[in-house]
Amino acid sequence: MKGKKILYVNQEVEPYIVGSHLAQQGGNLPRAALERGAEVRTFIPKYGIINERRNQLHDVHRLSGLNLMVAKEDYTLIIKVASIQGTRLQVYFIDNLEFFSTRHGILHDETDTPYTDNDRRGVFFAKGVLETIKKLRWMPDLIHCNGWFSSYIPPMVRLAYKHDPLFSKVKIVTSLYEDNLDELVGVSLKESATALKLPEEEVTLLADGTHRVLSELAIRYSDAVLVGDVEVDPLLLSYAQERGKQVHELRTTESIDTVYEKIFANEQAKV
Repeated sequence: MKGKKILYVNQEVEPYIVGSHLAQQGGNLPRAALERGAEVRTFIPKYGIINERRNQLHDVHRLSGLNLMVAKEDYTLIIKVASIQGTRLQVYFIDNLEFFSTRHGILHDETDTPYTDNDRRGVFFAKGVLETIKKLRWMPDLIHCNGWFSSYIPPMVRLAYKHDPLFSKVKIVTSLYEDNLDELVGVSLKESATALKLPEEEVTLLADGTHRVLSELAIRYSDAVLVGDVEVDPLLLSYAQERGKQVHELRTTESIDTVYEKIFANEQAKV
């Protein structure tokens, strides 16, 4: 892994979000890669529950201000950065006043109801990450997506950004976790997903609009799938295997070297 450039796109990261295995992995995996000699960039949405002062977030003006179009509307990109205390790991935060920092929840409101625009928020987050990487002029060897909210990244890289030389040779992996796969992503997933440049036959699949559909989409455009949790849906793993994807177990960071080496070598492995 030494010398490889690895981009982590995370739904949650400790210590900014706590209480889930997904958040633990969002913090542990980039740190483990950094300790093993990789060059790392890691991203998370700047949810409203993240305290900027306590976590010492700073605005990055040179990367902010870009307007990103989602479902025919423009939204302003704001980039913040912080370092996890006691480590050399920097974390980039994707923010927008409407989508993230002014809300009290992460992906659900105070009544535990999913935000109806999670589809737009997810597309904005994905575009924000990729446009920031372009501004940094940083070419990743591997993109590691953690959690369903990062599921827009694989198809967006493979289709909407397929002519960008920064992403022409990148490997993409998706980590799956315990999830409510029947939950709706948002009220207008098909409209928001126009940013992905999907072929028409795949656009029709989005009519269902659930986490399962979005996770399957991420799997289709990833090189490998990682089992990040004990309760990963077996049907999703079967879906990945039926499509010839590498499937690896990565519930701890101890095997990260071996797993990444197999992905770079395009070696098929079973759970």
